[in-house]
Amino acid sequence: VQLQASGGGLVQAGGSLRLSCVGSGHIFSSDVMGWFRQAPGKEREFVAAINWRGGKTQYTDSVKGRFAISRDAAKNTVYLQMNSLKPEDTAIYYCALERNPHYSDWRLNSYDYWGQGTQVTVSS
Repeated sequence: VQLQASGGGLVQAGGSLRLSCVGSGHIFSSDVMGWFRQAPGKEREFVAAINWRGGKTQYTDSVKGRFAISRDAAKNTVYLQMNSLKPEDTAIYYCALERNPHYSDWRLNSYDYWGQGTQVTVSS
């Protein structure tokens, strides 16, 4: 599976962006698609994930109420709607796919496939 992320850009604080990630190849109902981010000088961190079957979601606390992850199975695409953006959201955002995840806390899984990343910059 190859993942192609897009939708990043420069936005002012309080603004919105929607990231997209298209997967080539088959995505199974037991798979989980996630978004991660990495800011300069920091470790990569989990942002959100969604189960391909039923749309169950998980979020890191810092984005709850501001970000929403969704998927369109027919298009093999996962989205990350980001609202009320803050300068601390500035990072490279990566999408990733985990086949049949082992851990129910999806941030703990290793993820089998990764996209190339898209830059999100939030100015103050």
